[in-house]
Amino acid sequence: MISMYTKQEIIIKSYREGQSQRSISRELQINRKTVNKYIEDYEAHLQANPQQAGLLGSYLSEPPVYKRKVRTKHKLSVEIQEAIDKFLEENAEKKSKGLRKQLLKKCDIHEQLNAQGFDIGYTTVCNYIKTKMCVPKTQEAFIRQQYQPGESCEFDWGEIKLYIKGKLTTLQLAVFTGAYSNYRYASIYQRQDTLAFLETHAAFFEFTKGVYHQMTYDNMRVAVAKFVGPKEKEPTQALLQLRAHYGFTHRFCNAFRGNEKGHVERSVEYIRRKSFAVKCKFESMEEAEAWLQSTLKRLNAKKQQTTGKSADELFAEELDILYPAPFKLACAEQMQLRVDKYSTISYRTNRYSVPDHLVGKFVEVKITSGQIRVYEQGEMVASHGRSYKAHQWIFAIEHYLRTFKQKPGALSGSVALASSAYLTELFTSYFENEPRDFIDLLDYCHKNKIDNEQLEAAVNRLKKSGIRQVTTEKLKVLLGNQPSENMTIPFDLITQLSKKQLLEQTSLMG
Repeated sequence: MISMYTKQEIIIKSYREGQSQRSISRELQINRKTVNKYIEDYEAHLQANPQQAGLLGSYLSEPPVYKRKVRTKHKLSVEIQEAIDKFLEENAEKKSKGLRKQLLKKCDIHEQLNAQGFDIGYTTVCNYIKTKMCVPKTQEAFIRQQYQPGESCEFDWGEIKLYIKGKLTTLQLAVFTGAYSNYRYASIYQRQDTLAFLETHAAFFEFTKGVYHQMTYDNMRVAVAKFVGPKEKEPTQALLQLRAHYGFTHRFCNAFRGNEKGHVERSVEYIRRKSFAVKCKFESMEEAEAWLQSTLKRLNAKKQQTTGKSADELFAEELDILYPAPFKLACAEQMQLRVDKYSTISYRTNRYSVPDHLVGKFVEVKITSGQIRVYEQGEMVASHGRSYKAHQWIFAIEHYLRTFKQKPGALSGSVALASSAYLTELFTSYFENEPRDFIDLLDYCHKNKIDNEQLEAAVNRLKKSGIRQVTTEKLKVLLGNQPSENMTIPFDLITQLSKKQLLEQTSLMG
């Protein structure tokens, strides 16, 4: 299709410059028949309107219009259309009777037509069905709502993807938004499960020190147990537990009408963009959570266009109207699990280590969204960060010290040792031929609550002092003195170790 400019060029070159149609065609690189068409069309307008220059000016300003031929559909006959309509009517009747899983698909209708002797293509059938089923939708009207202070709060989940220690991780963002103040609160969780649902509500009400009169939810699975009829929903036990403890009422949106919540649909996207579109790489979940909270603090302090006040100021007006918040709800799943022969308990395909003297016994386990805690007779004996991966083994090497003392040869190839990169390096560098000494060092660190960072600092200070051989005895003496971070090894320690070595040599000579 030529442009309006080219159309004008043809007329100008022909009537003003007097060029032939052949030269115009050669200069503009257009077929001569096209040039002749527009010249004849212009001459026809001149003859029909000799006195109306304005009309001709408007003609030259209009882009070229091509006449499209309306092609008749040779194969899609009326008989075939009636046959397709009949199949669609049967589908509608089945759907009204609840037989949605027994409807004919487009490919099935095409097969039936071919079986009846009709020569028709699959694409033609699909296009015809599409035109029959396509019903123009009217635009939805949104009703602006007016809220009272403390009246309503909306909750929703949103997915975020962050790099945690360089690995792309999919996480869940729990968002609360006050309907009156537009005050936003959010926190990060690994999964949209019942424990996270309970914990985020408990944390929110503890943070606000008050309870909104009504909470609004969409049809999320952690809030809706099942549908009763076309519109009624039955709440989950978790939501009933929250209602009973905090004393609020709840409201569900209609199915596929998350916009009925109003603010929070926008809040999820707004917080996600303002927080993690700017920065998405963190060293830990704690760092990501701290970044989120700093962003929320900034957003809540920003003035709103509609009211001229910040969310913090409007939320302060709600505090006296909110219900008083009771004590924080304890959110944990409790169960009894048996310790297997590897001295681990199994929870959702993952295994977590416990002290080895508990093999074969039942222990009490409390599970939160982030922790697994193990109790024996009311005393906590193990604690692990919860893993959301599948088929993981989470070990603490101190749980196996009793067994290692009896079987020191099992230490070098154990998964418990391999689970700590630093301890593996320390063992292979200095204690590979002395596993008992290394087990003794681990036992000393466990009893004195010395973590790997303190142990690594002690090893580094020992190496800087000029002592070539790192032994358990030297580390014990150094760790027992509890040196500060920048403290060097005292001369007295070197003297003490030298005297001990001389006494050992003297006793051997005697």
